[in-house]
Formats: sequence, structure tokens, C-alpha cells
Amino acid sequence: MVNLPVADPWFVLERAGDGITLVTEPHVHPLLRCNVWHVEGGHVDLVVDTSLGLAPLRHLVERDLAKGLLALATHSHSDHIGGLGEFADRAAHRGEADWMAEPVTVCLDSSLYGETVLGPYRQAGYDIPECFVDAVPPGGLHGTITRRDPAPATRLVDDGDVIDLGDRSFEVLHLPGHSPGSIGLWEQATGVLFSGDAVYDGPLLDELDGSDIETYVQTMRRLRELPVTVVHGGHEPSFGRDRLIEICDRYIAARS
Repeated sequence: MVNLPVADPWFVLERAGDGITLVTEPHVHPLLRCNVWHVEGGHVDLVVDTSLGLAPLRHLVERDLAKGLLALATHSHSDHIGGLGEFADRAAHRGEADWMAEPVTVCLDSSLYGETVLGPYRQAGYDIPECFVDAVPPGGLHGTITRRDPAPATRLVDDGDVIDLGDRSFEVLHLPGHSPGSIGLWEQATGVLFSGDAVYDGPLLDELDGSDIETYVQTMRRLRELPVTVVHGGHEPSFGRDRLIEICDRYIAARS
């Protein structure tokens, strides 16, 4: 780690339109490079997932101290909840609650991951480096394994619940398969879907601890029917409805 350069700034922000900003860590390998989505609301701002937590995130998304700020975890894998402890108001599906009550371990050493994680990325043509970062944030890193205090959800959500931001609202979709309590957020008025790791335009992981392929197939069938205009996934670039149908059909054909 001491030989890696310092990247300052660590995060890169990109406007995605419609009051949505994408926050990414470009020096993290795509396997662990979680998309953080900041949604501006009338009374409450929303942060969908919080990255690995290698550098402070909150100051980038807390733009109006008079507003509420809700951090929602699409699921409890460490690349999505590493920075969750920075936020006082934290939402997640009850199917992830037990895992979120445990300390968070962030591991950047690829040798400690099994083939259920690395294999799909190798098959898709990604290089797997020894370390999943090629730089360090200001202040550096203490090592390739870090542990953080638990950041349990302060609000549990279920399928059909509504996240109300004041001038816009999102329906919670329970999208199990990648993990038992994976969720997405669907805004019917705009056709925007935040899908977490249930679907994104990259290697989908369905053989992890807690994954269930049969359930994942049903989730893909549900996603395929959504009249989306844009899918903002947990990894990789956003995409539209045609690509969503392609991804879902390919998965269903391979796993049914």
C-alpha cells in the first residue's frame, strides 16, 4: 500500500440529470467500485449506497444542512455500506438487518476472494489485480483489510414502501437473489430505477453467501416488466429499457 500514489480528490462527481448525481471512486477496481447515487429532494436528500468507506463521503452529499439526509443501502455487502456509519438516518430491507448489525470488513486483497466472486469477472475479461485499488485517498490506508463499527439500519423497509423526499418519491422494490434483502428504488413518474446489485451492466454475482439463483430468476422476470427509462445500477454505467431486457433475458436463459 505504501507504494501506491495518493489520489486527491478520491471521489469523482458526475451529474446524471433530474437532480441526480453519481459519486464514484475511479481508483477502485470495478468489482468493488460501487456507484453512490445522490438524489436532491424538496425536504430530504437521498443517498443510495455509500461506497467502501475508504474516504469521507458525507460532506460531498450534504449540501443543505436544513434538509434531512437519508442513506439507503440496497444491500449489506461491504462495497455498498462502508461509509454508512457517517449517516445518522439509515434505511435497508429487514432481510439485511442482521448483517448490517455486524462490524463491516472491507478487504482489498483479491487473493482472499473466492471464485464465486472473481470467476464471473475473469470470464467477462476483467483483469484481477493483487489489490483492488491502484491509489490511496489522502491520509492513506492502513492496509488491505479494514474493519469498521456496525452501522445498523435505523429504518427497515419492505416491498411497496415509499421513500418520500418532499417533491418526489420512490417505491421500494424487494429484489432478492444477489442477497436476501436486496432492494431497488422505482420512481414511476420518471421511469428511474436505482437497482443496486440486482441488475447492472456487468458480471452479476449469484453464488455468494446468501444468494439464491431461483429467486434471482424471479427478480429478473419482475425487472423485465418495469417500464424504465433509465437504470442506475450499483456498478458500471447506467442504461435504458432495451438493455435491461437484454440483461434480464440473458440471465433467465442461462439460469432457468
